[in-house]
Amino acid sequence: MGLYDNEEMEKTTESEEYIKLIGWLKDCRLERNLSLRQLAAKMKISHTYIQKIETNQRRLDVYEYVTYCRALGVNPSAGLRFFAEPLEDKK
Repeated sequence: MGLYDNEEMEKTTESEEYIKLIGWLKDCRLERNLSLRQLAAKMKISHTYIQKIETNQRRLDVYEYVTYCRALGVNPSAGLRFFAEPLEDKK
């Protein structure tokens, strides 16, 4: 079965991989001693936007993810390791 079959899909923000990715981003922010407001200022967005991302109330798209990583000074490809398991192992 594929993505477009009648099977029910898990919400993206509830997947184990996504939760780990967001945890990694938050850890990176904290390691750099950045508050929500400081990171938001670097990204020129509201601090509540960052809070909603870190509490899984809002999903990041690819562009936002790359922007977030750049603001933290981390390589966006580093976070993709959370999704690197072979598809066969996901059954």
